[in-house]
Amino acid sequence: MRMATLSLRGVKKIYDGGVTAVHDFNLEIADKEFIVLVGPSGCGKSTTLRMVAGLEEISEGELYIGDKLMNDVEPKDRDIAMVFQSYALYPHMTVYDNMAFALKLRKMPKDEIDRRVKEAAAILDITQYLSRKPKALSGGQRQRVAIGRAIVRDPQVFLMDEPLSNLDAKLRNQMRAEIIKLRQRIDTTFIYVTHDQTEAMTLGDRIVIMKDGFIQQVGTPQEVFDHPLNVFVAGFIGMPQMNFFDAHLLKNGDSYVIDCSGAKVALPEKIQTQLKANNVAAQDIILGIRPEHISFVHADKSEGALAGKVDVSEMMGSELHLHVSVEQDNGTTKDVVMRLSTSDLPDEFRGGIPYGTTLHFNFPGSLVHMFNKETEANLI
Repeated sequence: MRMATLSLRGVKKIYDGGVTAVHDFNLEIADKEFIVLVGPSGCGKSTTLRMVAGLEEISEGELYIGDKLMNDVEPKDRDIAMVFQSYALYPHMTVYDNMAFALKLRKMPKDEIDRRVKEAAAILDITQYLSRKPKALSGGQRQRVAIGRAIVRDPQVFLMDEPLSNLDAKLRNQMRAEIIKLRQRIDTTFIYVTHDQTEAMTLGDRIVIMKDGFIQQVGTPQEVFDHPLNVFVAGFIGMPQMNFFDAHLLKNGDSYVIDCSGAKVALPEKIQTQLKANNVAAQDIILGIRPEHISFVHADKSEGALAGKVDVSEMMGSELHLHVSVEQDNGTTKDVVMRLSTSDLPDEFRGGIPYGTTLHFNFPGSLVHMFNKETEANLI
């Protein structure tokens, strides 16, 4: 039984001219784990994947697949298969020949090649296209062929570099579901690169969030959503993205309370205990709250709530997304996004909320995130 664990230890990529694309990358990947590297363009995620594939040289550090050091092993000898964003199919070959090509190079017996190609085609529902050329296929079908070409090699490790980014939104959703099904049918280790946090959240057992060549956080999708380690992770994970306010963490005797532009936010016992355990001082903070955790307050109960004027009202069917301008203490105006279920709205707002309407809102202290203003690190 092959064990496809991966270990990246202090891996760096330094290009000519001294530009460091990846800094001190450390990650242990378990056998059959699905790991997603996610982050904005230029964060080093594809470079990291290419170092695992052997397409980029590792400047410093060590890469192990299983217990074998891979730094100087040729890509073809690493027992990996890679699916690229651009499909990279041979236009003059049929789908069958595209999928069989790498196996023919290995001098594999014809009947074994035939078995593997037909099995992969059945898994991906492309059996009816085996005799066609790539130009006769849609984008989604071509991507299936590219994935099929990787499956037939039966690799220890499956690498995918933004495989869905060339597809339209509907097809992307379908293919994401296909990849989840595929993962259940072929039991191997996956490393998947994307800039799309929805893909990361739905596909990954764990996700690795990167920025400027550094790992920001590693965890399960739920862990990074519920407890982001810093402002960058908090803003990157979640759609629409988290709202951030300038606020003050105040200490009254033994208790903490948040002052956000005059609105007081009480904190529950659990958070009070964590703040005390970390010996957190009273300070100016960045306060984070997700759009779905904001709720309306009726005008006659608005004391201690925040107020703002509606700029944009987006009716999404089951949800209403609102952009509201809120005056902050420092005189600046803050754009706050709210995500409201249409079933919870008063009848007069079911079709949307008119521009300029003044709304009062608040949020529970149990769902806020507090970050140090200087370091941007989570306080708890």
